Amino acid sequence: MVNFAFLTHSKMEYNTRRDHLKLREYGRNVQQMTEYLMKIEDREKRNSYASTLVELMKHINPNVGDTLEYDQKVWDDLYIISNFELDVDGPYPKPDPAILQRKPDKVLYHSNEIKYRHYGRSIEILVDQAVALEDPEEKEAAIVTIGKLMKSFYQTWNRESIEDEQVLKTIRSLSKNQLSIDLEKIKEGRLFDMLKRDRDIDPGQAQNQTLTQNRPRSGGGRQFHKGGPRNANNKNRRRRN
Repeated sequence: MVNFAFLTHSKMEYNTRRDHLKLREYGRNVQQMTEYLMKIEDREKRNSYASTLVELMKHINPNVGDTLEYDQKVWDDLYIISNFELDVDGPYPKPDPAILQRKPDKVLYHSNEIKYRHYGRSIEILVDQAVALEDPEEKEAAIVTIGKLMKSFYQTWNRESIEDEQVLKTIRSLSKNQLSIDLEKIKEGRLFDMLKRDRDIDPGQAQNQTLTQNRPRSGGGRQFHKGGPRNANNKNRRRRN
């Protein structure tokens, strides 16, 4: 069994006077053990102590599941604690010290800015898809759908309504004048407005109306009252009382 009794004889020192911890998650004792390993001249003994120290490091900083990737990580951490100076025959090659200076890959984001933030990126995507349409009828239907969405989005954040001219102007701007529709046609048919039925009827009210329509009529089946069904026996009972 490996004996690290030398740690019990260490003098009391303030942390400000001690060496900087390489990896805080393992603590100072592991760092002192690593320094002790580096002083062992017998290579076979040093290899044995290093394997035992790695197992101890696994218990100090456990990981979910014992995988090969985690086992290699702990060995890499041991080399890092030793400033890559520990010379042992480990199961994995010594990592390159340059890994400590390696920066994470930069996350790629959309570099283009949203032109009209209150409409969001989705409207711009829909406009691009509408521009790619070849059928004039499909393109016109796409413009109407986009106009309805833009008007509903605008009214979500603003109390006042927006004019059809402004909506159409924005669509032309987003499409670089590749999408357009007759403004008079929009106004006459109120194409950019939501249907009045969808706008005025409350979902709860619509559900109550559906339940009322599906309720069975009073003329069909037996009628029940608080006193139970009306029949001849009930009439006779009231007469007797």
